[in-house]
Amino acid sequence: MEQAVNQNQNARWKRDFLVIASGQTVSLVGSSAVQFALIWWLTSETGSALMLSLAGLLAFLPNFILGPFAGVWVDRLKRKAVIIGADLFIALAAGIFALLFLFGTPPYWTACVILGVRAVGSVFHTPAIQAAVPMLVPPDQLMRANGWSQFMQSGAFILGPVLGAALYAAFPLPVVMLTDVLGAAMACVTVAAVKIPEIRREKRSAPNIFREMKEGAAVLLKDKPLCMLTLASVLCMIFYMPLSSLYPLMNAVHFRGTEWHAGVVNLAYSAGMMLCSLAVSAYGEIKHKFRAVHAAFICFGVFTLVSGLLPADLSYFSVFALLCALMGAAANFSNIPYMTYLQQTIPPEVQGRVFSFIMTLMSLAMPVGLAAAGPIAEAYGVTVWFIVTGIAMIAIMILSSVLTSIKKKF
Repeated sequence: MEQAVNQNQNARWKRDFLVIASGQTVSLVGSSAVQFALIWWLTSETGSALMLSLAGLLAFLPNFILGPFAGVWVDRLKRKAVIIGADLFIALAAGIFALLFLFGTPPYWTACVILGVRAVGSVFHTPAIQAAVPMLVPPDQLMRANGWSQFMQSGAFILGPVLGAALYAAFPLPVVMLTDVLGAAMACVTVAAVKIPEIRREKRSAPNIFREMKEGAAVLLKDKPLCMLTLASVLCMIFYMPLSSLYPLMNAVHFRGTEWHAGVVNLAYSAGMMLCSLAVSAYGEIKHKFRAVHAAFICFGVFTLVSGLLPADLSYFSVFALLCALMGAAANFSNIPYMTYLQQTIPPEVQGRVFSFIMTLMSLAMPVGLAAAGPIAEAYGVTVWFIVTGIAMIAIMILSSVLTSIKKKF
């Protein structure tokens, strides 16, 4: 009898989680398609690096400015309501931009604004969905669930730009924007169909934003090994984040490849992420999560370092593509155990604040990294940044591994 009850509960959480994850994946495909179409529209219509820089800045700023505040409201409100509200907000932004075309071609800066507005929704959506997962999934199954989630997200990142390119070639931009609306509608329906348990919250007469932000940060700082690993991860992200902007130069300048080669690199990286996610979800649990994160970052550093040392010869491109696949696998192998540890150890009532705080820290890595990577790559070549990144990540994570081991002993 007890075994039958356990099997029923096991089937229920899998069903509920996969229903929500499937809806979110469809939404992510739509969002990725629209993101690609908007950027390509700006590129083809303006050819302006300044306009693209403005688009990138407006897409970055909401996370930097609103991230810590968003976590407070994620913990105060029902997470189901935040997820649905954020999805609808993003869909509304896409719908409004599509309607603007009824009055003629809107100014190009409006596309930049829309990218920023959509990012506001993501600032609330991401920590809410991360904090909702532990409410649905048993603690001992979180690693498997996160593996499934990363697998579907990686697939969405492959399919989204392809769909965006196909739709942009076949339809006007306003029609492409409706993809975001349809994806968000699917996500809202699946979230609404699943009962997400709510946590017990303290009754507070009025929000004290800054005090509650400090409470979330204090929870993270209290776990010294986690704090050390998070700091090391942020430092690694400073070197890692600019790589996405430098891959085209690696293909076009170093290997003298074509657009086809650039597509192969992106596909290889995403395929590595997907295969790693499948392997982790099949294995089910990683006992020493910090060791796994450190090892994954160190491996990523090794693969990046070797990439930077490859000769400038197209015959070595296949080696680079393989290394990109291994980088993608290492990226997910660091992310899944880290997220699982957070979900298993951070109290549910403060998870929104902790996730938002970490997300804000990670977002700072992009502008800091680009400020350093751009001049170095311009002056000494793109491969130098790959070499610098590899050495830095290996050194940072070896030091972090030693320090976190010491912290755990005391």
